[in-house]
Amino acid sequence: MEKGEKWMKNTANHCMVVAALIATIMFAAAFTLPGGNNGDTGHPILLKKSAFVVFVVADAVSLCTSSASILMFLAILTSRYAEKDFLVSLPVKLMVGLVTLFLSIVTMMIAFSASFFLLYAESMKWIPVSIAALAGVPVVLFALLQSRLLFDVINSTFNSRHLFRPKNRMI
Repeated sequence: MEKGEKWMKNTANHCMVVAALIATIMFAAAFTLPGGNNGDTGHPILLKKSAFVVFVVADAVSLCTSSASILMFLAILTSRYAEKDFLVSLPVKLMVGLVTLFLSIVTMMIAFSASFFLLYAESMKWIPVSIAALAGVPVVLFALLQSRLLFDVINSTFNSRHLFRPKNRMI
C-alpha cells in the first residue's frame, strides 16, 4: 500500500503540473485572441471566420477539461489512502484525470491549429496545414504513452471487483 500511495501521489502530482500549465495557457489565449481586437468596439477582428469559432470553443473546452483534470489529481493527492480506496475510488479518479488531461491536450492542439488557420490561411496556405499535421504528434504520443496505464487501471479496477466479491454458493 505504501508503494501504491507513493506511485499514485507521484503520478497525480506530475499530471497536475501539466494540467495547470495547460489551464494557464488556455486562460491567457482566451484574452489574447488571434488577430487582436477592434480598437473602436473591442470586438475580435476575426469574429466572422469559422476558424475563430473553432478556436474559441476548443480554447474553452481545453480550459474546462484541464481544470477538471486538476481537480481529479488534487482529489488523489488529498485522499486518505485507505485499503478500500485502492479498489475503486483512487483508480476511478486517476482514469477521469487522465481522460480529461488527454481531452485538454487534444483541444489545446485544435485551438493552436485554428489560430494558425486564422492568421495564415490567406497568405500561405501550406503553413496552417503543416502546423495542423504537426499538432497531432503530441496528441498521438500522449495517447500511445499513457494508453497502457489507462488500460491497466481500467482492467485492475473493474476486474478486481470480481476477485473480492463474496461468493453466494447454494451448496
